[in-house]
Amino acid sequence: MRLRTYEVDVPIHDITNPARKGQHVFTGEADSPTTALWRAHEVYDAALIAHTAGLEIPGKQPDSWGARGLRPGWALDWPAAKAGPWHNPVSWTRPNRGDIAL
Repeated sequence: MRLRTYEVDVPIHDITNPARKGQHVFTGEADSPTTALWRAHEVYDAALIAHTAGLEIPGKQPDSWGARGLRPGWALDWPAAKAGPWHNPVSWTRPNRGDIAL
């Protein structure tokens, strides 16, 4: 099984003002987009449980998944989440992405 780095993008909104929207991004290693979605949801749930209990949010796991930047009061729309291979935005080897200006 070959692992690669995935990005999971989850739409979010402020529960007190649904017009305020954003996106929560998770990255980590997985063998498929399905596994990436599952791991992102799992680490988010663990972070939320820890935060609610007044505990420190767990750090990155050995498979590189973790949840930082927890936003209490914001709801994540997991059914609308999308997972795909992560592309480093500062990579020098990005094919067909144009030149990089420094």
